[in-house]
Amino acid sequence: MMRHASRILAAVAASALLPTVAAAQSWSDQPVKPADHEGEFTVSYEDGGIYYNEEDIPTYNVAEDGTVDWLTFSGFRRYHSECHVCHGPDGEGSSYAPKIKNSAVHMGYYDFYDVVVNGRQNGNSVMPHFGDNQNVMCYLNDIYVYLAARGMDAVPRGRPPKKEAKSDLIREQEDACMG
Repeated sequence: MMRHASRILAAVAASALLPTVAAAQSWSDQPVKPADHEGEFTVSYEDGGIYYNEEDIPTYNVAEDGTVDWLTFSGFRRYHSECHVCHGPDGEGSSYAPKIKNSAVHMGYYDFYDVVVNGRQNGNSVMPHFGDNQNVMCYLNDIYVYLAARGMDAVPRGRPPKKEAKSDLIREQEDACMG
């Protein structure tokens, strides 16, 4: 009787954790409903070619003719040089790693940043840390902005055909970071 009760208690305890574990594992699989994220990615102001939301978090800006801001364009390039090997083209996921375009939206800027810098392990799934990789860290805002734009369906798959020019401020920040 004791063994049977222990098994039941173990099953109950494990099932109580399942929603938490499932939520952590399924951010990438949860569809993004732009209405649920209204305002999070809305441009509040621009400073030197970098667009920010009300919370001073970098965001994307897509003009009516499809022209993207520099960070979104740069993020496309940087994502495809460093991230797509695991996470698939355009943030769509692969058999190796999850769909990261949805994760960028659901996780938000600070959690996304933390995972990229420090890495994360979830069962057998391991995201390595990139905190010491200049090719990622110097462009992490760009990558985040691009993936958020993809997750919110603000930009389609593929290389953005039109982009704003790189501003002097962005050039200075890039040069300072890359050395």
